[in-house]
Amino acid sequence: MQNDTVALVTGANRGIGLETTRRLADAGHRVYLAARDGERGRAAAEAVGARFVQMDVTSDDSVRHAARIVEREAGHLDVLVNNAGITGPLRDIRGYTGDDAALVLMTNVVGYVRVMRAFLPLLERSADPRIVNVSSGLGSFGLFHDPARIESGAGTPLYGAAKAAVNMLTARYARLLPGIRINAADPGLTATDLSGGQGQSVEHGTDAIIAFALGGDVIPTGAYRDRDGDLPW
Repeated sequence: MQNDTVALVTGANRGIGLETTRRLADAGHRVYLAARDGERGRAAAEAVGARFVQMDVTSDDSVRHAARIVEREAGHLDVLVNNAGITGPLRDIRGYTGDDAALVLMTNVVGYVRVMRAFLPLLERSADPRIVNVSSGLGSFGLFHDPARIESGAGTPLYGAAKAAVNMLTARYARLLPGIRINAADPGLTATDLSGGQGQSVEHGTDAIIAFALGGDVIPTGAYRDRDGDLPW
């Protein structure tokens, strides 16, 4: 049986987003599964007991339209999970272009800002609003400088830079919006299409997201964690 807690997950027709949606729905939330592709999104939503809403995070019109749908149907939003993201092109370091960077940042950073702006009025109607920004250990300067960590040797400069930006957005938004718990979750290396099937299960990869989304009053704001605990920024 569903309670009156409403959640929305972006980029949710597969991988981390889909598993997050499934776990929130299983916890009794009314969940909106947001994705660009209508056919895949509707099929995914049906499979996990969610409602599909079409959303392209690179389009203001698309995001605003999705927000209007949630407002009309639910009237508020309790949990927003910003998950939509791309790795972008993987090239020799000498080959990256400004357009490559713009493509990654437009989805992975600007998209998060666009979605937060559109849904803040609905979150502010919640008694306990939460935003979980899906980040990555690849955005951590601390982990980058630790040679014992796999994040230290990863050759993904654009993706890493985008996730570092997500971390700073999270910290700043959390400070400026004290009425909303806003945190960054690192799934870790998880077996999805994004990782080429390498890594842990998607269930383990969503543990930090779910902890921020479903945890009780002990959940902080402005934190950056994986499933094992706090991470260095």
